Parts: sequence; structure tokens; C-alpha cells
Amino acid sequence: MTVSTPMPARTRLAETVGALAADPGAWVRRVRLSPDGRWYERLHRDEDHEIWLISWLPGQATGLHDHGGSRGAFAVALGDLEERDLGGARQVAAGQTREFGPEYVHEVRNTSTAPAVSIHVYSPPLAEMNRYDLTESGLVRLAVERADQW
Repeated sequence: MTVSTPMPARTRLAETVGALAADPGAWVRRVRLSPDGRWYERLHRDEDHEIWLISWLPGQATGLHDHGGSRGAFAVALGDLEERDLGGARQVAAGQTREFGPEYVHEVRNTSTAPAVSIHVYSPPLAEMNRYDLTESGLVRLAVERADQW
């Protein structure tokens, strides 16, 4: 008898966005660029997870935030992004995936001179996100955004 073990949620999420990012035919015609801020569109939502497509012009950023208790992953599909967390900053190039747990705080930004596109997945679907500032005393929560605000 063969018993299959479910894949850990974080690994499954990273594989999902990695596969989708590698298949531009599934999303490239939906991408829009906005000089007013990051453009985003939800591609999928069910009880288990949701998937977002985001485009970034040079200089656009998320600001420090968490995902309200959801696990997640993102893959850069086109271009390059920089991710900064409390441990430092790293470049994330096209084809690379980052994954994170429910307590993760980070910022993503386009520090390049060209547009970028990324795919993001969250499980469970986002209910809220907390926005932060990093001060000498540590993280200070600035705001809570709820899903009905997106």
C-alpha cells in the first residue's frame, strides 16, 4: 500500500507561483503598468489560497508589511525586484521564488530601471495586511488594511 504525504504548504505555494511565472501565456495579456502605483489583479481565489499578478514600474514599492497571518510565496516573472526584511535586502531576479511564513514582515520594490512583473500566492487568502515603519526601537504598526479595501 502506498501512502502519499501532503506537501508542506510553503513548498506547495512556492511551486505554484514558480510554475505560473514560467508560463507567461497564462497572464501576460492581463498585465497593465500604472505610473500611479503598483498595478495588481487577483487571478484566482478559493477557500485554500489566492493568486495575484502585480506589475512594478521603477521605484514602486510595497512598504514594510505582513500578510495578516497568511503564508505566502512570490516569484518574479519578468525583470528584477528587491526584497527587504528585518535581516537585510536581496535581489530577486526573473525565475526566482521567495516563500515566507505567517509572521513574515518585508518590503518589495523595483530598484531597477525597467518594469517588473511578479506572481504572489497566499494561503489562506488574505483577510488583512499590517503596514509598518522600522524605527530605532523596532517595528511600529502604522495601519491595518482589510481585504475589502483592495
